[in-house]
Amino acid sequence: MSKEKKKKMYEVGENESIDDCLNRMKKDGYAPVRRMEKPIFQEVKRNGTVEYEPAGRQIIFETRPIEE
Repeated sequence: MSKEKKKKMYEVGENESIDDCLNRMKKDGYAPVRRMEKPIFQEVKRNGTVEYEPAGRQIIFETRPIEE
């Protein structure tokens, strides 16, 4: 295995399913090692105060090269 193929991060796109992202990884020669989710918040002003509400999530996969 060459040194240039190391861990790589893949983010699930806004209009992409998790399966689509996994297929994209496999096509590029990578396999998922870890899944991470980060919440996305938005600012909402109510009664003169700013509150933060969940607006979605960001899913990121840490991958490693598939060894053949």
